[in-house]
Amino acid sequence: MKPRLMTVLCGSILATAAYAGQKSGDVLIPQIEGTWWQVADNPMDHKYAADRQEPVDFAIWQAADGTWQLWSCIRNTTAGGENGKTRFFYRWQGKELADADWQPMGIAMEADPSLGETPGGLQAPHVIKAGNIYHLFYGDWAKICHATSKDGRDFTRVVQANGKTGMFTEGPGNNTRDVMLLEHDGLWYAYYTAYPNRRGMVYVRTTNDFRNWSQSKVVSFGGQAGTGPGSSECPHVVKLGPEEFYLFKTQTYGQPKAGGIRERGPPQSSVYYSKNPTMFGINQDDRYFLCTLPVAAPEIIFYKGGYYIAALNQGALDGVRIARLKWVK
Repeated sequence: MKPRLMTVLCGSILATAAYAGQKSGDVLIPQIEGTWWQVADNPMDHKYAADRQEPVDFAIWQAADGTWQLWSCIRNTTAGGENGKTRFFYRWQGKELADADWQPMGIAMEADPSLGETPGGLQAPHVIKAGNIYHLFYGDWAKICHATSKDGRDFTRVVQANGKTGMFTEGPGNNTRDVMLLEHDGLWYAYYTAYPNRRGMVYVRTTNDFRNWSQSKVVSFGGQAGTGPGSSECPHVVKLGPEEFYLFKTQTYGQPKAGGIRERGPPQSSVYYSKNPTMFGINQDDRYFLCTLPVAAPEIIFYKGGYYIAALNQGALDGVRIARLKWVK
């Protein structure tokens, strides 16, 4: 069956969505609603401050005391030493999700080489709550690692049986990173990216205890998003219905500051729809691709019956912003 094409308003730009075997009205499209408010800036009050530094991949969650927490990877700093890696996690705190300009709280976490982590290699934090425990997942440039907390603010690393924090990887040199977790049918699905042979892909593994993990499976690759090492960054999956899943993944972060990252042009994240949480298309845009959003590193937040989208600032990588999100036919 040939895909049915329609023009939709996805975010604040017109995009083309393709559907295979579905009526156009059956699938909801994410749309940014109203104006953005900035919650985090580019902090210079730390020991690794540098003119070229940029806050990038981040996580937002509500701690046990009701405050909102934001951790972001800060890159292009003086951290890391001689290996060329420059990253650590910085923290902000807000009273309300709708508040602007959350309070800077300083460095939250640095890589621990004694536990096998790459100096300056911390990437893309993500936090979920399971029962009464908060779980932080993050990359160390090569592996996905884990930490836990009772209050959602202070985290303790989980050390594996080998004395290291790394739980799994897609292999040396493939930059396993950008993990996020989604609960479905009694399992936690961990989505992340890596680039074997410099080809960016989204993977998934599952677990029911955060210790034992399934083998990895590629769930998204190729199509209009491309196949380069940065074509499948920051995967974020939303479960909108019992069997309705949306994958957001980023291709470009946008126009950099002078001397900053190499991406050019506006930020872009692609959105895919599937009824199967383990498949969003392997060069199958006609079946899974919905549209693009003019944002980088999006995270979708559900709070008090409403949806919000958080993303990096547009135009310069100098902070994190939030807007309301609605789903339209």
